[in-house]
Amino acid sequence: MRPAPPLSIGARATAELLERYGLRPDKRLGQHFLIDPNQVDRIVRLAGVQAGDHVVEVGPGLGALTAGLVDAGAIVVAVEIDEGLVRVIEGEFDIPQVSVVHADALEVDWSTAAPAEHSWAMVANLPYNVATPLVLDVLDEVPQVTSMLVMVQREVAERLVAAPGSSNYGVPSVKVAFWATGELVAKIPPSVFLPPPRVESALVRLDRHATPRFDEPVDQVFTLVRAAFSQRRKMLRKSLGGLVTPDVFEAAGVDPQARPEQIGVEAWVALSQARRDARS
Repeated sequence: MRPAPPLSIGARATAELLERYGLRPDKRLGQHFLIDPNQVDRIVRLAGVQAGDHVVEVGPGLGALTAGLVDAGAIVVAVEIDEGLVRVIEGEFDIPQVSVVHADALEVDWSTAAPAEHSWAMVANLPYNVATPLVLDVLDEVPQVTSMLVMVQREVAERLVAAPGSSNYGVPSVKVAFWATGELVAKIPPSVFLPPPRVESALVRLDRHATPRFDEPVDQVFTLVRAAFSQRRKMLRKSLGGLVTPDVFEAAGVDPQARPEQIGVEAWVALSQARRDARS
């Protein structure tokens, strides 16, 4: 059952909840609390959350989205680094459907927080300062999280789902394409937060491939990807000169005069496979 209103819904209710717990937004942690109930409903709907789904929410804040997830019938694990906000979630959600893990999401033990006996969705308004590394770490290391609907800074969203040829295309784009399909599904104005951030936000949906598309070890692929994008203005034959020989480019069918933003994940995997074959 959804906790009684006005749990962190609306600017006034949010301010009152902060005052009741003796808290204020922590700029260091990038805290901006969601205050628009329509946006909460929109996030839950776009995430496709249904009764009985297991959902991990990183950075629940004051619980606005948590309440929406509970209302949809989800079983929620909220991962929160801020001790004060942990007190809020534990105090306002004294119900079996919600459990709280007091931890840094970049260091949490996911096997305990989101056990692999279930499939999980991540639905979260992510703190801007951890959004990219968190999403990429979860893709690499937490296969039981099979989908994500996350709110991030708009520029971050565009980088996560960028296609080859785009100026936003980079290492995060390749990593997302390696593991999942991604789509920017909505843009979110600053006015729905307290305090309002100085940037626009966006919702990104990522759906992990049911079976991995590639057999190539991800670390070997991204040794090449990171090296190339560290010198993204250079042709691959220059940026990968110490890693990939002309014969490997030819075997992989990749133009050595291409620049890193011009080739898709399939080409990066082909380069890695050809390089490994040449060394065996």
